[in-house]
Amino acid sequence: MKQIRHRTGAVTEMEQTTAKKNKYEIDMCNGTIMDKLISFSLPLMLSGILQLMFNAVDIIVVGRFSGSQALAAVGSTSALINVFTNLFIGISLGANVLTARFYAAGREKEVSETVHTAITLALVSGIIMALVGLVFSKGALALMGTPDDVIGLSALYMRIYFLGMPFFMLYNYGAAILRAVGDTKRPLLFLMIAGVINACLNMVLVIVFKLGVAGVAIATVISQMISCVLVLRCLCRSESSYRLRFSELGMKGYYLKQIFSVGVPAGIQSTVINFSNVLLQSSVNSFGSTAMAGYTAANNLLGFLYVSVNSITQACMSFTSQNYGVGKLKRMDRVLADCMILSVVVAVVLGCICYGFGPEILQIYTEDAEVIACGMEILAYTTITYFLCGWMDLFPGALRGMGYSAVPMVLSVIGTVGTRVVWIFGIFPYHRSLAILFISYPASWIITIVLQVICFYFVRRRVHRRSQALAGQEA
Repeated sequence: MKQIRHRTGAVTEMEQTTAKKNKYEIDMCNGTIMDKLISFSLPLMLSGILQLMFNAVDIIVVGRFSGSQALAAVGSTSALINVFTNLFIGISLGANVLTARFYAAGREKEVSETVHTAITLALVSGIIMALVGLVFSKGALALMGTPDDVIGLSALYMRIYFLGMPFFMLYNYGAAILRAVGDTKRPLLFLMIAGVINACLNMVLVIVFKLGVAGVAIATVISQMISCVLVLRCLCRSESSYRLRFSELGMKGYYLKQIFSVGVPAGIQSTVINFSNVLLQSSVNSFGSTAMAGYTAANNLLGFLYVSVNSITQACMSFTSQNYGVGKLKRMDRVLADCMILSVVVAVVLGCICYGFGPEILQIYTEDAEVIACGMEILAYTTITYFLCGWMDLFPGALRGMGYSAVPMVLSVIGTVGTRVVWIFGIFPYHRSLAILFISYPASWIITIVLQVICFYFVRRRVHRRSQALAGQEA
């Protein structure tokens, strides 16, 4: 009788361990889909919105308490920082896809080796970026035509900011691994903790110690270090196959190649699309400072829309990758269909709020009626139609989940960047208005969707045929 009780106790302990292990994870391969997509996407959405809000706190604090030069110095670095970081952040998607695929298939050894390769890659790339930032910040800012009166402060901000790159990369890659197994809640929690600390440090370092630009940069680095420590601690304490052991860190060529095959095209796509936005910005600049201010405010609102629909794209990628790993191809189709529905609902609701309450929201940024009018003219063509942007990214997300990343990248560049370049240089000069300029957004989204749907059709057919062939060989 004692033996039976002992066994029962052992089973209970094992069940408790399993429950603990799966507490934050989502079973992407079984059961209903829509509720799990929402459960996965919502924390990601909140993470992106919080990140934008914390960035806004940086700008508000330095602008109000350190003056316009400090504000210009911080603002002038954002595009350059994005150019440096987008490629490596894109590569983290490769780590997400590979981890999700192996994890769903129960290939524990491959999961572990992918995790250790990805974390090592994050550390190495973070150190390289820190060195590049320290050495080339001022030269890069000079090439961008940064004014002499702010270039010194801008270079100081970037050099301190880039010292935190190892922490920044480790957090993003660690969070990508957690998301691959369906855990989006803990990365959100870590971001909230780091963000609150960042905001408090901004107040102390800028207002109390009068450190200005340096204070904002130091606060950012410290908050990145905290989020990094939290995510690495989470991975180290995991009882699953994605547990991190520092003694096993190292890069294995087989996994590195697969991470790069998915991640590098995603990073290049993001970088090139940012370039098209720079061209668009230069066209807006031709209308003068009022239009520039309106675009800045409107673009900030579009940032909130983007992180919302992008969370659904990341859900689509992770769910597709896990189901691809276990060969549930019909479920992959249902995942994409549900993501399309969810993307429309989220984008239309938020887009209507942004446009419907646009004048009131834009007043947060400015009280100038002309600036608000310019902002509303831009929002008229970009908010209600924003679900098209969501769909444009969903198909590449699904394709990356199946391991196909290069062709979607090329098609996104052709459809988005190509359309906008033709529009800016071929149509806009003859019909100069903000309305004509920003019709290029939905136009480029529609063209890119058509290209991506055609690509998805052929890849899906190829994947299904290969699956049937393998099933026939096994039979």
